[in-house]
Amino acid sequence: MIIPGNRMLMVILLCQVLLGESSYASLISEEGKKKVSAHHLAQSHDLLLDFEATLLQMFGLQRRPRPSNSAVVPQYLLDLYRLQSGELEDAAGHDVSFDYPERSTSRANTVRGFHHEEHMEELQADGSWQTPLRFLFNLSNIPEDELISSAELRLYRQQIDDASSDPQHTGDEGLHRINIYEVLKPPRAGQIITQLLDTRLVRHNSSRWESFDVGPAVLRWTRDKLSNHGLAVEVVHLNQTPRQQGRHVRVSRSLHPVPSEDWDQFRPLLVTFGHDGKSHPLTRRTKRSPKQRGRKRNRNCRRHALYVDFSDVGWNDWIVAPPGYQAFYCNGECPFPLADHLNSTNHAIVQTLVNSVNTNIPKACCVPTELSAISMLYLDETDRVVLKNYQEMVVEGCGCR
Repeated sequence: MIIPGNRMLMVILLCQVLLGESSYASLISEEGKKKVSAHHLAQSHDLLLDFEATLLQMFGLQRRPRPSNSAVVPQYLLDLYRLQSGELEDAAGHDVSFDYPERSTSRANTVRGFHHEEHMEELQADGSWQTPLRFLFNLSNIPEDELISSAELRLYRQQIDDASSDPQHTGDEGLHRINIYEVLKPPRAGQIITQLLDTRLVRHNSSRWESFDVGPAVLRWTRDKLSNHGLAVEVVHLNQTPRQQGRHVRVSRSLHPVPSEDWDQFRPLLVTFGHDGKSHPLTRRTKRSPKQRGRKRNRNCRRHALYVDFSDVGWNDWIVAPPGYQAFYCNGECPFPLADHLNSTNHAIVQTLVNSVNTNIPKACCVPTELSAISMLYLDETDRVVLKNYQEMVVEGCGCR
């Protein structure tokens, strides 16, 4: 019997899968093997590209990110992801007192981190704080449909050497005020026109991150399309003693061609909180306990394990966390009569009842009835770090519908 061409190709490919390439080699000529192999590889490549394109579109990305070697993930966003997803409690060595921004995240499903554009800024040669330092942040990659609800500037304030043991650091001594301004016009002749955004009175006997509200400026740049001339930081010394003259709060900043090793994690960071209108806001979660499953196995509609590993599609270089996730899927029969535990609708009960007497009407289908979101921390096409909430990614319950 002669098998048509398409069916012959299916037989050959099936042999390849079941027996391995070496086992079916004798079935076809060398020339035929090359054609089949090329066709198979091309088809697999096209499917992979379609799969990748669909996922990227779902994630709101125009193209696959290709992170550079210099891309840095700020610890703040990593801790924010871990706390938001319920993982930080299990991470040894991390600050359990991490301040979760409840107010900011309650209205946002997307958090973006921006390091300042140091190469575009004019630095003072001696790093003096006699005039404010200017920081520029490129926010052009924020999508137009993403509404910014709040934004903060995070500065790492370094302790002055031996300040904690200085006997003169009592009362109002050793206090500094940090002022944050919006730069309204391009600087000229070393002079800048500014508008105060936020201010903080701090002591210089400890090292810690300070957060400042810069939401009004960011809203003007993104929503109102006004020119972005950056932010200015000023430190004002209060009640200095002679011993303290010349000492100041040192906000991390690279003033040299080769920054220190920890510069990447302590450089100024602008964080925006926005919403694209496509999913629920980020919410702080506790880690979920795995659901207990009965030992008895049956064919009825139920949830099955399905782990999606991002390394399988080569995305582990730009997806920071999670490395993959348990998506689950629904499968199984919806038998007549439908039991209560199958979570059926009245329509599904009627449809199954009709199917029992008329097989031309299909049975109800086993489908997801409850879905939940996951958060992803990733590097976008411009090496910016994004924390985003994606809706309906995990099956929580199945039923007959």
